Amino acid sequence: MASEETAGGARKATKSKLFEFLVHGVRPGMPSGARMPHQGAPMGPPGPPYGGNSTVRPGLTNPSMEANRKRPAPSQQQMQQQQQQQQQTVQNRNRNTKRRKMADKILPQRIRELVPESQAYMDLLAFERKLDQTIMRKRVDIQEALKRPMKQKRKLRIYISNTFNPAKADAEDSDGSIASWELRVEGKLLDDVILFLCRGPGDVNVRCTLLLMLDYQPPQFKLDPRLARLLGIHTQTRSCIIQALWQYIKTNKLQDSHDKEYINCDKYFQQIFDCPRLKFSEIPQRLTNLLLPPDPIVINHIISVDPNDQKKTACYDIDVEVEDPLKAQMSNFLLSTANQQEIASLDNKIHETIESINQLKIQRDFMLSFSRDPKGYIQDWLKSQSRDLKLMTDVVGNPEEERRAEFYHQPWSQEAVSRYFYCKIQQRRQELEQTLAMRNT
Repeated sequence: MASEETAGGARKATKSKLFEFLVHGVRPGMPSGARMPHQGAPMGPPGPPYGGNSTVRPGLTNPSMEANRKRPAPSQQQMQQQQQQQQQTVQNRNRNTKRRKMADKILPQRIRELVPESQAYMDLLAFERKLDQTIMRKRVDIQEALKRPMKQKRKLRIYISNTFNPAKADAEDSDGSIASWELRVEGKLLDDVILFLCRGPGDVNVRCTLLLMLDYQPPQFKLDPRLARLLGIHTQTRSCIIQALWQYIKTNKLQDSHDKEYINCDKYFQQIFDCPRLKFSEIPQRLTNLLLPPDPIVINHIISVDPNDQKKTACYDIDVEVEDPLKAQMSNFLLSTANQQEIASLDNKIHETIESINQLKIQRDFMLSFSRDPKGYIQDWLKSQSRDLKLMTDVVGNPEEERRAEFYHQPWSQEAVSRYFYCKIQQRRQELEQTLAMRNT
């Protein structure tokens, strides 16, 4: 389909340009053939930024801590709550995957300041976003259009012809010794062909009647003569018939002014529905007895066995409603997955390249910070390692500060002692109540 290939090709071309610029982008003003520097091997010290993942804090020989300094182990209920929170986090992450991926494509502002030519990539990214929004809007429009019936009137041309085979006296088989005729009915609707054959013995003219039952989609019904004269329609779909009834009710003001659910029937409605008052919700059920199958198309034809008769072929044109062929193309467009794998592959390459650029920016900042102030950088690094060690070992508080007496002469110490004794008293009281309860039982 042309529209599908155009949309997929545009998205694929945009993705290719984004990836091409990130990896081999040509800066404005550079001579032909020059390229932006390729991201080479990682720079900086091994491991993650700012010194890797050392597990030992400087100055400590044993990373293990005292038992009273560690956080208490979580209970089973807390562990279940944590697992539920993790599952919910995973679900939210999967739900926001597309939004997060779009954010991952954006170059940070610091990188754009370092490389002014990267604005061309941001322009391509904005164009891709507009293209995706346009395609999504068109898909929604197509989905809404497919919900509505898409019919078009076309001509169904029917050819009716017959041939006559006279009897042969010297025929070897029994079929050839008997005169017979063959009736051929052929219908054409553009490239569609409908063929019907009927054969029979005989050597005299045969008057036949052809009944053609059209397959209406959605189904149509023939109205009762009284209802047809009232509404002015002969054969129509059920929804159109109910809509015409509602239009008649509004025009003649038959709806009850106090109870909108009821309809006060006039003399015509009373004759048709045989009641003075009815609910509007009852109309579909009452219509069942007033709707009949649509009339067939009747064609009278004479099968002529006279070889001199020139009226052996007849042609009829019938107006029919058929599905719009564009509907099938629109459905195929919505279900098509053309170019999706290639687009996803280009997306992954773009994300990997952006991630590599961000890592190189972090390594560059590490090198610059260390070259400007080596001493201050090492001190900051040691502080960060100390914080990381505290998190990894689940230590509460700062052991270095707690070793000094000044730590316990702060204003909060008195309240902390009071809270401690209060918790101990409550704990002993609960133990005593449990002991007394066991003795009483």
